Amino acid sequence: MFKTLKNDLPASVVVFFVALPLCLGIALASGAPLFSGLIAGIIGGVVVGSLSGSKIGVSGPAAGLAAIVLTAIGTLGGYENFLVAVVLGGIIQLIFGVLKAGIIGYYFPSSVIKGMLTGIGIIIILKQIPHFFGYDAEPEGADSFTWTSDENTFSAIWNIFDNLIIGSMVVGFIALGILLLWSNVLAKKGKVFQIIQGPLVAVVVGIIFFVVTQSNETFAIAQSHLVSVPVPDDFDSFIGQFSFPNFAVITNPEVWVIAFTIALVASLETLLCVEATDKLDPDKNVTPTNRELLAQGAGNILSGLIGGLPITQVIVRSSANIQSGGKSKMSAIIHGFLLLISVILIPTLLNKIPLSVLAAILLIVGYKLAKPALFMKMYKLGWKQSVPFFVTVFGIVFTDLLVGIGLGLAVGVVVILLKSYQNSHFLHIEDKSNGKHKIKMELAEEVTFFNKGAILKELDSLPRDTYLEFDVTKTRYLDYDIVEILDDFAFKAKERNIDIQLISKRGIVENPPSFIEFFQLRPKSNISLS
Repeated sequence: MFKTLKNDLPASVVVFFVALPLCLGIALASGAPLFSGLIAGIIGGVVVGSLSGSKIGVSGPAAGLAAIVLTAIGTLGGYENFLVAVVLGGIIQLIFGVLKAGIIGYYFPSSVIKGMLTGIGIIIILKQIPHFFGYDAEPEGADSFTWTSDENTFSAIWNIFDNLIIGSMVVGFIALGILLLWSNVLAKKGKVFQIIQGPLVAVVVGIIFFVVTQSNETFAIAQSHLVSVPVPDDFDSFIGQFSFPNFAVITNPEVWVIAFTIALVASLETLLCVEATDKLDPDKNVTPTNRELLAQGAGNILSGLIGGLPITQVIVRSSANIQSGGKSKMSAIIHGFLLLISVILIPTLLNKIPLSVLAAILLIVGYKLAKPALFMKMYKLGWKQSVPFFVTVFGIVFTDLLVGIGLGLAVGVVVILLKSYQNSHFLHIEDKSNGKHKIKMELAEEVTFFNKGAILKELDSLPRDTYLEFDVTKTRYLDYDIVEILDDFAFKAKERNIDIQLISKRGIVENPPSFIEFFQLRPKSNISLS
């Protein structure tokens, strides 16, 4: 890990500046203490980063769990009671890892994963535009389309005109200019510009801008438009920010229901993020998913024990890590230590960072995830790839992350079923033989109950007085439901004067009286023809 420290250290600084407002914003959106988001970010970096097998994934509090946390705190009657569910959720994740449930992550179509990345990129851009101009009504890190009864993603952008903060907008444009100049010009001029990252320079300039313009009526930035890290008066008050679970409520069934919900949603988000980050990784590393569930479980147990929010691997921080050149898990670990050190030693300095500067950093991250060229590329791949992709993107933008992925996955499954329906068999109509139409039907390599409708429709549409050559020599797997259909057809074929020639690796049979007997199947068993 230390061999790539020259790459990981600069990347960790960028991830730190991305993670800081997100940790605080997600805690605010969750109705939890602000410090709880920082705890989750620190543990996600240091603990989960150390235990994980992912080289470039970064863990921390996730926006996708904010609504669950907000509801759960109210349902369980307090944050300390909720922490019990976080600890139990971590234990359940450990069980998932032991049971090797991580394999689920491999069953998400590539088009849905690409749609998730693009959708998140668009959401980042849309959500950060108001912050960029100083309209900070919505917490950082929110990903839902509707976040209050009268406000949504697009109405927030529209309301910028009535809530514009000149100072935030100006320093936002300055920061954006620095970032673009750094990445497109200066980074190519020398190694020093690769070691000192543009986001760090943008943040320093943002702090200087705030300090210099404090007394200026036009450009001054109010505290509500700056980072808001809790500032303890002394060591005792710092320790007092930690919360501890009330295990007296462990017998409450609702605690267990919420714990399982947290474990399930956090595991799903983590596995999706693992798939996505592995696709983004220029080195094409493959993350062991079961080990990732074990690492996340351990992180959630510790986070719950000391007052932190639930943890998942998160795509925004992970993609920022990749875009900044992170090569090993040291980047995630160092970012965790930076969070810890900064909230202990320099919380007052952190509270001088304008949110619009951090919004500029996130706008760059979002654009790199949702480049316009990707839309045309997915369109050119054909409808089987483009439809699940676009459904996922629009679902994420107009609902939230999990609903969007669910919609994309549902469409992906429908596409698979449709192609399975179409590709179950191959039909060839030949010239008349012995006064009968000769039709050759060849089954695919694997035929399951998904193909039932297509084969049944084809057999029922065969005309009378037909000679059917039924070829299963290439078929390796045949579902019992299909054999039942063939068996019924063999009976009906006699009435329609249809002769059947069954061709298989076991030989050629004319007009088999029973397909079930021929394949020697027991009721409801399937056959391997390999």
